[in-house]
Amino acid sequence: MSVLKKEWWVERVPLDYEKAIGIVRDLVIKEPIPVHMKKWYYAMGATPLILFLLQVTTGLLLTFYFIPSPDMAYESVRHIQQDVPLGFWIRGLHRWGANLMIIAVFLHMLRVFFTRAYRKPREINWILGTLLLGTTLTMGFTGYSLTYNQLSYWATTVGTNLVNQLPLIGHWLLTFMRGGEEVSANTLTRFFVFHELFVPSILFILIALHIFMIHLHGVAELEGHEGEGYYAFYPDHFVKGIYITLFLLVFMSTLAILIPPGIGVPADPTQTPMHIKPEWYFYSVYGLLKLVPLWLGVYLVLAFMIVLVFWPFIDDWFRAKWPKAPIGYVLGGTTAVLALVFTIMELLAK
Repeated sequence: MSVLKKEWWVERVPLDYEKAIGIVRDLVIKEPIPVHMKKWYYAMGATPLILFLLQVTTGLLLTFYFIPSPDMAYESVRHIQQDVPLGFWIRGLHRWGANLMIIAVFLHMLRVFFTRAYRKPREINWILGTLLLGTTLTMGFTGYSLTYNQLSYWATTVGTNLVNQLPLIGHWLLTFMRGGEEVSANTLTRFFVFHELFVPSILFILIALHIFMIHLHGVAELEGHEGEGYYAFYPDHFVKGIYITLFLLVFMSTLAILIPPGIGVPADPTQTPMHIKPEWYFYSVYGLLKLVPLWLGVYLVLAFMIVLVFWPFIDDWFRAKWPKAPIGYVLGGTTAVLALVFTIMELLAK
């Protein structure tokens, strides 16, 4: 058959294939990777991307059965978990994948922060990374709300109430997210659209820009170890990505079987639970808000987010004033320890 011959395709899709292969070879296969990236803890950057692709795949499969309406959302989740063949496994992969993706993004940002890989000329890529972190947390929040059980319903209510405390845009953002003043059917529909369309699209664009900037500047060498050499992306780094993917699939499958995600009890807007908690990745913020007035807590979180986004420029200012003072290490270390302490305290709290 002529359609199976190379000439048939070249005639109908007249691209410069030699040039295209050369671009792929230069941009991907021969991409120089600093030798320190052979140690796994320096090479966490690909893990969020792998998990994102797994989340998209499992999320699309769950969409076949999920019905985003207050009457059917909980029942459709129960149906996936208990009736659909391998539904518990797909939902378990999606649930644990979301948690692992957040952990992977946190760890990658900590590595970049403490190795100071955000410094000139990579400030823009740091900002993209902070936006990726915020978008990943938004994915987690909107996805958790879709279960529409008692805890997720009230977590949505409390979470959107916090948004209302933001200055200037708080109330507008609250009504936009809820589709009105109260959590209702409109809220569930909007969160479904956010989770399935808008947020993943933004995440995809940010990841593409992040990778593009890495290709423009190259992977940062470790401070104090410049000039130690490079190796090509293919085969070593590529194979490492394959190993990570296989490990994640096995690990997530094990968790999905041994610790399957629960479905709780159906949402009841007329009964407020005794204890309302957000997901674990908001425990540090939740713990802070319990210690200070709500308005102050919201302003502190907002200030932290601004400092985080513009940290490379703030760090430059500190370095110009006090070149030898390890201010970044002290501030970053203190923040990370406090966040960990608040998280553990909430995990242990009854």
